Amino acid sequence: MTQIHDPVDSDVNVPLRAVVGNPELAIDPVVETLRPGALDAPVRWAHVSELRDPAPYLLGAELLLTAGVNLPAEPSEIDHYVRRLVDGGISALGFGLTPGAYETLPPSLRTACVRHGLPLLVVRPRTPFLAISRAVSVALAEAGQREQRRIAVAREALTRAAGDGVGELVNALAGRLRAWVALVGVGDVLAADHGAPSPLPGEVRELVATLRAGRGIRSATTELADGTHVVAQPVYPQATASHLIVVGRTSRFDGADRAILSVGAALLGLAGRAGSDAAGLGAVATALLLGETGAADGERRLVAGIAYRRGPHEVAARYDWLRARLDTPLVRLRPGPRFDAIVEEPPEIGDLDRLRADGWLAVLSSPVPPDRLPEAAAEVELLLKRASALERPVVAEPSGLGLDALIAPSAAAGFAAKALAPLRELDRKGDRELVDTLRTWLAHHGGWDRTAAELGVHRNSVRHRIGQIERALEVDLADPETRMRLWFALRWS
Repeated sequence: MTQIHDPVDSDVNVPLRAVVGNPELAIDPVVETLRPGALDAPVRWAHVSELRDPAPYLLGAELLLTAGVNLPAEPSEIDHYVRRLVDGGISALGFGLTPGAYETLPPSLRTACVRHGLPLLVVRPRTPFLAISRAVSVALAEAGQREQRRIAVAREALTRAAGDGVGELVNALAGRLRAWVALVGVGDVLAADHGAPSPLPGEVRELVATLRAGRGIRSATTELADGTHVVAQPVYPQATASHLIVVGRTSRFDGADRAILSVGAALLGLAGRAGSDAAGLGAVATALLLGETGAADGERRLVAGIAYRRGPHEVAARYDWLRARLDTPLVRLRPGPRFDAIVEEPPEIGDLDRLRADGWLAVLSSPVPPDRLPEAAAEVELLLKRASALERPVVAEPSGLGLDALIAPSAAAGFAAKALAPLRELDRKGDRELVDTLRTWLAHHGGWDRTAAELGVHRNSVRHRIGQIERALEVDLADPETRMRLWFALRWS
């Protein structure tokens, strides 16, 4: 069963046997209540409660201690009490023997714990509950220190390995986690691996699909039919990166394991952009420069951004920042400020919203083959006009849903040339900018003030130009169908 964790659970715990085996505590486990593996159950805290039903106040994995002050008398009620503790997720129940109250373990409590598989511990009168709580606290602190040392050593080793490339980093991560490791790219292709099953099992592919469908920095886990525990998460620095790191082994992954995995994911994201993204885009760019368009397979998109309100802050205006956010090395910065980027994996609308929060108003073109990127550049200019008018990111319509899919490119270009010919002729004869005025005015839904502000002219100048456009084209721009036709003409020109 797949589980999504967001954020990763990294609570420190100690096994129950570390408490039971402490000679200073004099704790006696009731053997018949211990199912296989019971002493390996994690304990995150020791807590005293005399409530009749403490379950609503439990977080899980506690060693619950009680002297039976409010223990029910009826066996059925005791059974209900134990069942509720099991539902609350405690790791064990410690029952304190107290002279004058309970000098022996109540048989009905023993029976209920056996029935529900709850480990039952008998705490002798000479052992105060405070001593148990303190012992657990000390054990947790020592476990936390061991985990931190282990994470620090692993971080140093993985950092050294990252200098030798993605493959060596994957090998080092596998050694640190004692697990197989797979770096899964687009189309579930293994970009690198160490001991991973090939092909990946169906459950792992489902796990990857589930993780790709989510948002934010997350991890996902599942358990395979053969008992293998699998954890997957995106490589950094962005949660929607095209590559995921997947690890698997027969034992569960604890908090330290997950922290080490996160270090590995971060380093993989920095070591060559997860292996193949930069190489793939670089190969496309080289093929195009050499005129080998046939060698540039696959589709690409353009992402473009302009300043939003105050514009990007100093860090967000840097090449490295945009490269990391867009997951591509093919980024160009221009004055304005303005950026253009060629991407293989398109950012989601949520990613574009986050760019806006950082001062970039971004748009995403339709997918095109690499040799048709100039067409996407023209589309991006219209999308930026639209985004500026709406003050939000804009994504091109899927080609199968838009009007473009119904019109042959040659017919569209011919229509655009004919429809806009009178305006282009007037623009050639004088510096009137009628085509640009029409595009901006339509993008702002006929808003005079916003059009004037974007063009840097007086609103009366906009009104005058729109009048010229209507006379030159012999149309009424109050007609929505006319505006629609002209918008597509501008799009196709």
